[in-house]
Amino acid sequence: MATPSLTKHRIPGVFGDLLIDVRSGGRAEPRSAVIVLHGFKGFKDWGMFPPLADRLARAGFAVISFNLSGSGVDDQGDFSFPEKFGHNTFSAEVTDLSRVINALARGQLGVPEPPAIGVIGHSRGGGTAILSAAIDPRIAALVTWSAISTVERWSPESRAEWRRTGKTEIRNARTGEIFPLYTDVLTDLERHAAGSLDIRAAAAKVSTPWLLIHGTNDEAVPIREAELLSGLATIPTFAYVPVDGAGHTFGAVHPFAGMTTALDRVFQETVDWFSLYLP
Repeated sequence: MATPSLTKHRIPGVFGDLLIDVRSGGRAEPRSAVIVLHGFKGFKDWGMFPPLADRLARAGFAVISFNLSGSGVDDQGDFSFPEKFGHNTFSAEVTDLSRVINALARGQLGVPEPPAIGVIGHSRGGGTAILSAAIDPRIAALVTWSAISTVERWSPESRAEWRRTGKTEIRNARTGEIFPLYTDVLTDLERHAAGSLDIRAAAAKVSTPWLLIHGTNDEAVPIREAELLSGLATIPTFAYVPVDGAGHTFGAVHPFAGMTTALDRVFQETVDWFSLYLP
């Protein structure tokens, strides 16, 4: 397999340009593509994502990773756009993913139109991937890591105070930076949590092959959320892989400090799944 090359692209997202990396070992002939979707406070270059993209590309896929337009992160991995982060919503992330799929399917990201598209999402990105797979037949295979099972992540008390002040504050544990989160996301939940953002209902509707991976010691998204999603899946091409002792990122940190046993297993399970279900 040829050594993957990296190209960078931009397309319009909900809150500005989507910053997109495309890795592929060949661009002359169409090859199946995998889209990598980060989670809350994540970005395309966080820790494990570039090594994952490289591994998938070496396995023969065109790999698309990108910063959601509301991530607040620039192409150097810095939180340069706090206002975009502050106004981000779950619905905006579903729309951003759809725009990337549209561009990829039209051959607008530096690789030919792929014969099939897979999506892998981590944490909140896993929830977004489930919502999208339930409604977009172009997603031919799905992998979720540490996926949330609901968009309802805040208590009624915290939401009331949030509404009163007009914002809440989110701390980046790695850098110590404080970012505002405005009430846009609350309005989005009030309008759509029981409809287009109902991850549990979407999980029951997913008809594409789905691999659900979750660490048993996940400190951010408890393992019970994976067990709930697993119980909702209705398709025979579904697999649930609990990773014993692993946390939310399977031992990965940012900057990336190397593979862990758990992360290597998760990478290989992911490559094997897409190799099985994407032509």
